[in-house]
Amino acid sequence: MNELHEDLRKAVQKMCSKFSDEYWRKVDANHQYPEEFVNTLTDSGFLAALIPEEYGGAGYGITEASIILEEINRSGGNAGACHAQMYTMGTLLRHGSKVQKEEYLPKIANGNLRLQAFGVTEPDTGTDTTQLKTTAEQKGDRYVVNGQKVFISRSQFSDLMILLVRTTPLKEVQRRTHGLSVLLVDIKKSLGNGMTIRPIRTMMNHATTEIYFDNLEVPVDNLIGEEGKGFHYILDGMNAERILIAAECIGDGRWFVDRATKYAGQRIVFGRPIGQNQGIQFPIARAHVNVEAADLMRYRAAQLFDEGKPCGAEANMAKLLAADASWEAANVALQTHGGFGFAEEYDIERKFRETRLYQVAPISTNLILSFIAEHVLGLPRSY
Repeated sequence: MNELHEDLRKAVQKMCSKFSDEYWRKVDANHQYPEEFVNTLTDSGFLAALIPEEYGGAGYGITEASIILEEINRSGGNAGACHAQMYTMGTLLRHGSKVQKEEYLPKIANGNLRLQAFGVTEPDTGTDTTQLKTTAEQKGDRYVVNGQKVFISRSQFSDLMILLVRTTPLKEVQRRTHGLSVLLVDIKKSLGNGMTIRPIRTMMNHATTEIYFDNLEVPVDNLIGEEGKGFHYILDGMNAERILIAAECIGDGRWFVDRATKYAGQRIVFGRPIGQNQGIQFPIARAHVNVEAADLMRYRAAQLFDEGKPCGAEANMAKLLAADASWEAANVALQTHGGFGFAEEYDIERKFRETRLYQVAPISTNLILSFIAEHVLGLPRSY
């Protein structure tokens, strides 16, 4: 562990110590957005970790950004409230124009703007992104957007949204990945002017919504990169997303192991701590081993990413291993606590619900296995 990483961990831990289990419990119970926490995280500069120094950010790599998110989850918090700002910003940073970067990045870094909404998924297409139905037709200096997005988190608490649309009909392109474009949408200006947001209540508190577009006008100047190349721009940011989510799962896994270990040492049944029984010890120990193993793949993927090397396989494997490890640790913690694990005051059930998400999103474990089978092992495409 180098000195920067250790100092970063301590700084994030110190900040997170201001937000108790009771704070997160209350936010979750009321399905509220953790505004105070996100503001504190922004003011600390942690949320601008990946923004270059020239735009007011910290200029860190994905390794350092992943440590920040890991420590938030390990503290008992939920980095899902704001993690998207780290990886959606990358689309703007890598593919935006000089004017766009100078206009938006400094404001995102200092907290004057939030870029936390990522509009890709649709109700009829799911992860089959190339088939999305939301269209944008250029009319003069505007794109006119029509369609619908679903399971878009934080759109009600974000100023800007990265939106993937089809600008060339599917039947007119040579490859299905062509003809998709990325627009930067000003959410505040768009609400009531062609865009409607409807909350979706889910089992975890992720401020999830569905969004409707009815002749929404977006300036052509808000096109990121070249028209028709948006699919590749979005893919470019997915390795970062996988690595950062893996780090959150590592944080969750360590939180579950810590809580299970502490409870097993204190809970007395039949005149002895339950942690003295191998039936309790072994599952906790195995959960710990799996979290540590997944962590190694997280660092491997992050290292490759920061070195600018191909890391698609490693990023996907890191996310798969970390999500599986955190889910195993969640089940072990719940089983160790017995009935108390279902009580809100112990926080196990809250974190249990939160970490379950990562078996499904941002990409399901089955799709990762399909990717590895095809692109790493050379097996025939299955879909």
